[in-house]
Amino acid sequence: MKTDILHITNGDTTTNYLKKLNFSGNFITWREMLCEGKTVADVGSDLFWKTRFRFLNTTYNISKQQFKAYTINEYQQLFGLRESRQIILWFDSDLFCQINLLGLLSWLKKYHKASDVFLICGDKVNHNKKLFSFTELSKAQITKHYNNKTLLSEEDIAYAAYVWQLYCSKNPLRIETVIKQRQNTTFIYLENALKLHLQRFPSVENGLNNLEQFVLKTVKNGTFSSKKELVLKLLKEQEVFGFGDIQYLNCIQQLTALFSNLNPVILAKKGEEVLNNKIIFLSQLPDKNQYFGGAYKYNFVYNNTTKKLMKNTN
Repeated sequence: MKTDILHITNGDTTTNYLKKLNFSGNFITWREMLCEGKTVADVGSDLFWKTRFRFLNTTYNISKQQFKAYTINEYQQLFGLRESRQIILWFDSDLFCQINLLGLLSWLKKYHKASDVFLICGDKVNHNKKLFSFTELSKAQITKHYNNKTLLSEEDIAYAAYVWQLYCSKNPLRIETVIKQRQNTTFIYLENALKLHLQRFPSVENGLNNLEQFVLKTVKNGTFSSKKELVLKLLKEQEVFGFGDIQYLNCIQQLTALFSNLNPVILAKKGEEVLNNKIIFLSQLPDKNQYFGGAYKYNFVYNNTTKKLMKNTN
């Protein structure tokens, strides 16, 4: 039996905020970080969940019980509500949300029947340059977003599913073709998110990707008495990544060799040299089992001058 409205949100804070604002309908929170770790294209399959659990367990020490309670149980509820008359997706403009959105739309292409699927993204307010998240919007602002929600066509959903397939492939170079062709204008934040994604591969200049560069530059330009204080600053200053504290803590852990101290946070001489492109910090990274989608992180390098991704021939 079909229910009227199903809201699928980008996180618990959005879900709780919409409920507080008395939006009617059922709510499902998409609790995943598909922008990190290995993914397979068939979202919801046994292989998909096994792959995701393996990554979350080894990288973030998520137990099987936690994974089942936090993610699988929510997914099972989603599966039971997949034929709601209206499915409304609440996903922000950042990399974290846009990759999650691709995976979810790929799943909806396979499992939703005759539902109308709508998309709502966080956006600029009153010509402000900043892109606001849903929880930063007032009730009037978020209601306006809701009233102006975008109905996704079958072609839109198919396009998202296609890009998701590319994201899950071993070769991310094909994503550059998608960016150049600009075949879809519905997903207005996807192009920037995909560009940002390609920059997550190690740079040819110093071996660091865009997130690692962001962390080191933040340290260089500020004063932080502790790792916690640094993470709070990173969360506040990020606009394009949309990451959480555990992701930044993991990134800092990967860069431990570039700090002389983390309490207070001080860059080591090597960190300064890497940041100034004097040496390459690549092979020394402790975790060599890192994937973005289907691509192994160290199989590709990004050239910040040409803005091109290339196969790593070393």
